[in-house]
Amino acid sequence: MPREIDSPLFHTDDAGYAGNICSCGKHASQMAHGDGHPAAQQHLRQIRSQDPEPLSNDVVEESVLRALFPQASQRRGFLRAVGAHTARAAIASMFPLDALQAMAQEKNGAIEKKDLKIGFIALTCAAPLIMADPLGFYRKQGLNVSLNKTAGWALIRDKMINKEYDASHFLSPMPLAMSIGAGSHPVQMRIATIQNINGQAITLHVKHKDKRNPGQWHGFRFAVPFEYSMHNFLLRYYLAENELDPDRDVQIRVTPPPEMVANLRAGNIDGFLGPDPFNQRAVYDEVGFIHILSKEIWDGHPCCAFGMSEDFVKQNPNTFAALFRAVLTAAAMARDPANRSLVAKVISPAAYLNQPETVVEQVLTGRFADGLGNVKTVPDRADFDPVPWDSMAVWILSQLKRWGYVKGEIDYKGIAERVLLLTDAKKYMKELGQPVPDGAYRKHMIMGKEFDPAKADAYVNSFAIKRTA
Repeated sequence: MPREIDSPLFHTDDAGYAGNICSCGKHASQMAHGDGHPAAQQHLRQIRSQDPEPLSNDVVEESVLRALFPQASQRRGFLRAVGAHTARAAIASMFPLDALQAMAQEKNGAIEKKDLKIGFIALTCAAPLIMADPLGFYRKQGLNVSLNKTAGWALIRDKMINKEYDASHFLSPMPLAMSIGAGSHPVQMRIATIQNINGQAITLHVKHKDKRNPGQWHGFRFAVPFEYSMHNFLLRYYLAENELDPDRDVQIRVTPPPEMVANLRAGNIDGFLGPDPFNQRAVYDEVGFIHILSKEIWDGHPCCAFGMSEDFVKQNPNTFAALFRAVLTAAAMARDPANRSLVAKVISPAAYLNQPETVVEQVLTGRFADGLGNVKTVPDRADFDPVPWDSMAVWILSQLKRWGYVKGEIDYKGIAERVLLLTDAKKYMKELGQPVPDGAYRKHMIMGKEFDPAKADAYVNSFAIKRTA
């Protein structure tokens, strides 16, 4: 007889497998094992049909179990020996599961606005924001969230300015630019978390496999997703460090990320510095190859962010706190390499990224084909550190000045601290039992050159290629 337990992910039967563990111990599930075991197939269908809130509890427990017992045989032996209830108790003694579940009940006050519209672009960068929906993290905080897939970043900006969205997936520079009126009239925005770090690449058309030296790129046409993007600033930085003027020696065009691969295939562009999964999709479609990952330009650079307007924060402090907790919980789950395949499965469907799961999994696990005949392993190709360092904002502001997007003096520290909610991030990370870093400003290394946020103007002036006087 099967052992009687009450968690689908801790299910064991007399065939000797446990929920997310196949009978041979080499696959993520019995379905993946491919032996057609009918009990396993029926069981997995039951799991997928469940309400996402209890499923999210099971996912957290399963992740902890895998961390404690990395080998499938160890997990099976543990579950057989003690049963699910004892297993849960043991896990709870080492991980604050109860704190996560109780967090939704320990609000400072009633949620002011339960029904929320959140914008996002279909990118792996938005994984925490997206996965918080199907895994029930918003619901656990008492929120009814509608995720709105949006065609491009200018539309995200406009919908946030017009208050059609309550909060949104942003490119990290966007809330800074919007707050100081660069590219639009000024509206004070706030960055709650960094959605992801790294997660970009320079991808070139396959016809350029013999042009790996940027000195051969004169006249190339590149795409970036938006002017106020890390993609634009990192591409400009990389080109300038290779003695190419990004405004004179090449063309840089704004192209919505979902259109980048099609434009590469059509020959409208020679390459792009874009977000994933589109770098990997270009390889998958055999139209492009990955020239360099953005982490090779700046390891740990911010990419996308999660934010809202200053008015929303002031008018809905409890809703804001609930959103913060939901996204931080999702980010912590996404950071764990053991969960990356699961995250890929959750965010790949048509409602979210609408991409082949294998493409998304290659990005998130960091084991990927580069389009040059190699399979690479770079576990931190994309990561999900949520900390909104003020020094990251200062670097972004320095690039706005370097390339002429803003003129005159910039109050780097004042603007950074008005936009980034670092204090709040640390507060809620601590509540959730997550490690909290010290300080607000770090020195960063970009292509071998140190950036000191206390000397931003000197940094800008140190470059030979720039648009400042």
